[in-house]
Parts: sequence; C-alpha cells; structure tokens
Amino acid sequence: MRQRNHDGSFPGEEFTMHIQGKTALVTGGTDGIGLEIARLLQRKGATVIVCSRREELLASARNEGFEAIQADLSHAQGCLDLVKALDGRPLDILVNNAGMSGNFGPGEPLDLALTDRAFFLNLNAPIHLIGHLLPGLLARPEATIVNVTSGLAIAPRAGGPVYCASKAGLRSFTQALRHNLRDSNVHVIEALPPVVDTAMTRGRLGGNKMSAPDCAAQIVDAIESNSAEANVGMVKLLKLVYSISPALARRIMIKF
Repeated sequence: MRQRNHDGSFPGEEFTMHIQGKTALVTGGTDGIGLEIARLLQRKGATVIVCSRREELLASARNEGFEAIQADLSHAQGCLDLVKALDGRPLDILVNNAGMSGNFGPGEPLDLALTDRAFFLNLNAPIHLIGHLLPGLLARPEATIVNVTSGLAIAPRAGGPVYCASKAGLRSFTQALRHNLRDSNVHVIEALPPVVDTAMTRGRLGGNKMSAPDCAAQIVDAIESNSAEANVGMVKLLKLVYSISPALARRIMIKF
C-alpha cells in the first residue's frame, strides 16, 4: 500500500477535499457556527443534512433547503436515532459541532444532571456518531471528520470547567483518531474556535467575539485544504503562547 503523509496526502502531491457533490452531516447545524458551516458547504455544492432538538430551528433550516432531522444528542439513544434516520445513506463529511456550555461557574451550584448532559453532548456524542458512521466513511473515495472543540481545550477558564474539560477530552480523542486513521481515506480535523458570537455566548461580556460566519469560513477552508487543525481567530495566538509557555497560557486563560 502506498504510504500517505501525515496530512493525508501522498508524497509529492497536494491533497484537497472537493466539496462539490459531497454529502455532509452537521450536528447542531440549525444555528450559530453549525448553521454557517452548513450554509457554506451548501454553497460549495454539497448536500447538507443538519440536526437539532428544536423543531422551530429545523423548520427554518428546511426553508433554506437543508434536510433537517430532529435529534437529541445528549444521550446514547438520540445518537442511535439520528443514525437510524440517515438510513444507511453515504456520508462524505461529518461535522461534530453540537455542544452546550453546562454550568458550575463561580457562585453556581453544580447541577449533576446538566453536567452529565453536557459531557455526553460535547464528548460522548461525537464518539458515538463516529463509531456508528466510520465504516461508511471508510467506504467513500475520500471523507472528512471535523470535531469542533475550542481554544479552551488548550487552556481552561475558571468560568466553564465542565465545558473546558469536555472539549479537552474531545481534543485528545481527535488527535488519537487522526493518528489511527492516518493511512486511510478519512481525514480528521480538529476545529478550535475562539469566543464566537452565538446564542451560547450571549451572556458573556466583552466585545471581542468573532462572528459565526467568519469562524465557519475558516473551518470550511480547513476542510477543503485537509488541514489537521483549524486554529480559528485568536486561537492562533493562544497556540503560540502555549508553545512558548504552557503555564503562561493557563494563567492568562484561567481568568478569561
């Protein structure tokens, strides 16, 4: 078998994902970053399937021409229901974007039920979906898995320990998965957004939030170029600081 480079390409050639004609599933694809990713993939010629718990958001997505499936990915049965709704149809791109913040910030009591839902949605659901869908992805000529983590997977902030821990777990899983699939046709990308202006961050103070369309554009660029990571916006600076001094990066971000 011809050995691939670590970026998925063969020696001496550039490897790109051609989105035109592909079928993509974007979880959490009815609002925020997920919706903007879905819109960009659709504009580039992909057939896009989105999922959400909320019927009003699903109806809006259908009006934009997306196939929309109702699914609650905060538990195992919801993941299985989504896979069954896909009915074995071939997928070329899987974007694990759905997530929630959880709670347990300064002065907040720890809601264990909410914490369990957040961990499942942020970490277990991508693993479950990959487990169910990977055989089909491996059967495609070229395929891509995108796991959306966060800059907070690199260094956490005190106000979101549940969110940070779950995203750090997904980052670790993604790195190991990429290594395990390095000689296959499935490319694995980690997307690390900064603070983005979405419904989830609406209560966050500060005016340095990135727009969802700008964030999505960088993630879709990474899909097309088969980058290993999409370090979006200010996450590039965080990665640089972390490469120089992990302790400094943690001291800066813990108060963020």
